[in-house]
Amino acid sequence: MLLYLKISSSLIWINIFLAILIIFFGRKNPKSTLMWVMVLTFLPGIGFIFYLLFGQDMRARKMFELKEEQDQFIKGISFIQWDYINSGRYHYSNVESKRYNDLIQMNLALDESFYTEDNDIKIYNSGEEKFEDLIKDIRNAKKRIDFQYYILKPDNIGLKIIHELEKKLDEGVEVRILYDCLGGRYLRKKHFKTFKEKGGKVAVFFKSIIPFFNIRINYRNHRKIVVIDNKIGYVGGFNIGDEYLGKDKKFGPWRDTHLRMVGTSVLGLKLRFMKDWHYASKEPIGELKSFKIPINTNGKSGVQVLTSGPDTTNPNIKNVIFKMINDAKKEIFIQTPYFIPDDSVMEAIKTAILSGVEVNLMVPSFGDHPLVYWANLSYIGELLKLGANIYHYNNGFLHSKVVIVDDYISTVGSANIDNRSFYLNFEVNAVIYDFDKNKELKDQFYKDIEVSNKYTLEEYNNRTRMTKIKESVSKLFSPIL
Repeated sequence: MLLYLKISSSLIWINIFLAILIIFFGRKNPKSTLMWVMVLTFLPGIGFIFYLLFGQDMRARKMFELKEEQDQFIKGISFIQWDYINSGRYHYSNVESKRYNDLIQMNLALDESFYTEDNDIKIYNSGEEKFEDLIKDIRNAKKRIDFQYYILKPDNIGLKIIHELEKKLDEGVEVRILYDCLGGRYLRKKHFKTFKEKGGKVAVFFKSIIPFFNIRINYRNHRKIVVIDNKIGYVGGFNIGDEYLGKDKKFGPWRDTHLRMVGTSVLGLKLRFMKDWHYASKEPIGELKSFKIPINTNGKSGVQVLTSGPDTTNPNIKNVIFKMINDAKKEIFIQTPYFIPDDSVMEAIKTAILSGVEVNLMVPSFGDHPLVYWANLSYIGELLKLGANIYHYNNGFLHSKVVIVDDYISTVGSANIDNRSFYLNFEVNAVIYDFDKNKELKDQFYKDIEVSNKYTLEEYNNRTRMTKIKESVSKLFSPIL
């Protein structure tokens, strides 16, 4: 009994010490801080393990660095463009983009996200078409393939793509594969044996010290980037695996959104890959001044490639979504598998509704994570009460990450509308300035409505007592979901 009391007393003092560290040195927002203090208080010992798994704060660490000369080179390009736009000297190919000077300048200031206008964009809504074109582009590659995914599974499509990359090595093409340690946890050395023997390079993001176990649940590299011959870029929501072809019985058909871009926007994807590759592989970054992207005279879409992560001072992608919502005059369309916005984005959406803007939100009809699904419902209920149109997608699993505003701007990428994407993970989105692409994304949203159920306020008000309890508990954990 005495030993038990000593252990309990020690745990209490350890918890107090940890709570002090979190409050004064954690640099988390107040909600997140309070949540972790509660976990440590009510779950002594176990709470500390949870904190190691989910709570370590890596924000504001300068993890991805270019050489100083290279960094100044990129900043110089961005500043010149920012200055031209700010002084009214920049000539837009499409004058409509000028209406969004403030958004373009904000992205330039936050992320050196330079604006390009010569882009040809193809939008994918199904895995079959996306993988078909990706494999075709891989087969046509002449010099280099940079391949980065959060999830890369050693199943039929995953191994097929690795094999296609091996064949390009035989042709003298340089190939680099980068994947996240958690997302690629099923991969083994044998899957890359032939690839490496042929000269291919592989790097793992946040590689675990302990084999088959990774304590870093947060701060995952959630980006999906492919750059082929510095001419073609892919970015969006699809990972690599059979489930993204609708072959997983749990999820059924998989609905996602991905982009294939040709034009100088590919430079933005290339720079992001180079920084991530340098961090994971420890290899030096090549000379940027000799890096050339051919101008695409056939393209006409305006694009900014925007990235964010725990190492950045500002949540760049969250800020651009917040700004787009605030600028909306007529309508907003949002597709996301996880809708757990922070207070600022939630208030921006509410303000838009109250200002007469039509808000349309589509989420899956079932969740891949129970806590996330019930937290979704809690935030959706608040918007329903104000008059938002809410749709539950029923034709399989909706994984699309899209925000469409009015008739001209939209964003597609890897970021969900949740705190994890806004603050905890490394993400990449393309901000698109184009009437046609806006309409194409919007048309697909309307097609998706045909296989969705409109969720009504009456349904929400009639939910069971157990559902209300699950909502309340899940919302408590929303800062880390």
